Amino acid sequence: MTNQTLEIGGVAIAPSQKQRLEIPVAQLPTRTIISLPVVVINGQYDGPILWLSAAIHGDEINGVEIIRQILSKITAKYLYGAIIAVPVVNVFGFIEQSRYLPDRRDLNRSFPGSSQGSLASRLAHLFMTQIVNQSTHGIDLHTAAKPRTNLPQIRANLLDTETYRCAQAFGAPLMIHATTRDGSLRQAASKRGIPVLLYEAGEACRFDSEAIEIGVRGILQVMDLLEMYTHPLTEETSSPSHSLEIEKTKWIRASRSGLLHLQVNLGDKIAKKQLLGIITDAFGETQAKIRSPYQGVVIGQVQNPLVNQGDGIVHVALIKA
Repeated sequence: MTNQTLEIGGVAIAPSQKQRLEIPVAQLPTRTIISLPVVVINGQYDGPILWLSAAIHGDEINGVEIIRQILSKITAKYLYGAIIAVPVVNVFGFIEQSRYLPDRRDLNRSFPGSSQGSLASRLAHLFMTQIVNQSTHGIDLHTAAKPRTNLPQIRANLLDTETYRCAQAFGAPLMIHATTRDGSLRQAASKRGIPVLLYEAGEACRFDSEAIEIGVRGILQVMDLLEMYTHPLTEETSSPSHSLEIEKTKWIRASRSGLLHLQVNLGDKIAKKQLLGIITDAFGETQAKIRSPYQGVVIGQVQNPLVNQGDGIVHVALIKA
């Protein structure tokens, strides 16, 4: 079956066509126009429409590279359905290497947005109307916020059959059942009945080769599940890796302020009461041992050794004994 023409940002993208678009977002005080960069690959044949997005938080750049690599592998004549890729959603934050927009709002707490609202709200509204509303599935790419790093993981509503199917196909080391946060892109899209995967891996302002490799492979495997591509892609994918399914996670927090000396790494399995590290003062005169109250896997940890009392220092996916 022949695919249909897509219209995004007032531009028609015919079947078997790849088009790069710039959708105007706002004007800077210098009158320079800031636009939302979009790449659309409209396949030759009918099929799902998958959106890929990255850098909703402007300093989270692993996803930008993941999308670049995916686009280099896709040819419209072999594609069933379409790919709508937005490698940099928060252009303002990306330029400034900042998580936030100029109005200091978190874009991922501003969906579905409004055409008459704040800058964050307007950008969210534009993304929903031009990208999400055209799509049947979505994958949103993130990293940990500064100064933390995350083990590659999928966060999704695993109670939804189609979302669960896609999460399994992605094949990240972990897939975590996570409720949606108010104002998030995932929440807004889910309310429209669109299955969404949120991929978290690595840290802000850094490329992580393993996180990027897992992300690229995961997207190709989801496309394979959705039967979006013919043999040139399926040759590059293997059977999805088994993902450890997690229902709950917990942060272990600093019991005092000081300098943190962690003794565990991402992906480590930890036992209840296991020593995770110590917190010392700057002079080495006092120290506090940090032990795990849980049994599980380390899926996130702080990178900055200078911590304050109450800071989250180790994120643990809970595993039942």
